[in-house]
Amino acid sequence: MRASVYLLLLCVFFVSCKTKQVGVQRGQGQRGSTVINTPSPSRTQGATSMSGWNYIERYKDIAIREMNLYGIPASIKLAQALLESGNGNSMLAREANNHFGIKCGPNWTGKRIFKSDDNPNDCFRVYDHPEDSFKDHSQFLLRKRYEKLFSLRKDDYRGWAYGLKEAGYATNPRYPELLIDLIERYQLYKYDRPESHTEKVAREVKVESVIEQKIEKGESVQAEKIKSPVKMIIHEVVAGNTLYSISKQYGVTVEQIKQLNNLTSDNLHVGQLLVISK
Repeated sequence: MRASVYLLLLCVFFVSCKTKQVGVQRGQGQRGSTVINTPSPSRTQGATSMSGWNYIERYKDIAIREMNLYGIPASIKLAQALLESGNGNSMLAREANNHFGIKCGPNWTGKRIFKSDDNPNDCFRVYDHPEDSFKDHSQFLLRKRYEKLFSLRKDDYRGWAYGLKEAGYATNPRYPELLIDLIERYQLYKYDRPESHTEKVAREVKVESVIEQKIEKGESVQAEKIKSPVKMIIHEVVAGNTLYSISKQYGVTVEQIKQLNNLTSDNLHVGQLLVISK
C-alpha cells in the first residue's frame, strides 16, 4: 500500500515538471506564446531604416565608380549623400531614389515628384535606381561653376570640401568642416584613390570636354534651377542625446524631428544623422 502511494506521488511529480518545461518552451517563442510578436532587433533600435554604416556599405561602389570616371572623391560623394539624404531616410531618397535633392529643371523628361522646398510644390527628379541619383549628381557638378574643383587630386577631400562651399554648393559656413568630420569619422577617405600625373591630366581633359559639350548642347542650365544650395541643419546623435534634448537645443518639437526623419519610435543611436530643418 505504502509503495503504491509513493509510486503515485512520483508520477504526479514528473507530470508537473513536464508541464513546466512546455510552458518555458512556449515562453521562448513557440506558437501560442505571448512573445512571438516581440519586435526584431532592427525595429527596436528604431530610429531610422538605414544607419550611416549600412548606407556607406551599400553605396560605396557607385561612389568609387563615379570617382574613377570624373575625379570626384568617393569620400566627398558619400559624405554629401549621407548629409543630404539623412542616411537614405529622407522622403526624396525613400520615395524617389533621389539622394541629392536634384530638381527637375527644364531639360528633365523622366518621372517626377512634388514637394515644398524653396517654393510650394517644387518638382524633383524620380530615379529608377538610387545609383542613378549618384550618377546625376556627378553630372550636376560637371559645369563651369565647379570646373576648377576637377583640377584637384581625386583623393584631396579637404580641397573638395572647401571648394564646394566656395563655389556656392552650400550656404552653411561650417559645411566643409561638416563634410570633413563625416569623412574622418567614417574613414571614407579609404575609398579614395591616388592618381599619377598622366592620369590626372587625361582626366582633366575629359572633364573639360564634357563641360564644353554641355554648353554647346544647351544642357548647362543654371545650377540653382536644378539644385538649391544646401542649407539644411543636420544633427549627429551623441551619447546622452534624446529627442527631447535635441528638440530643446534647436527650438523645434519632438514631433517635427520625427516627421522629418520618418521615425516610428523615440529610440536613437550614436552616430545617427537627424535632419532638424530644411
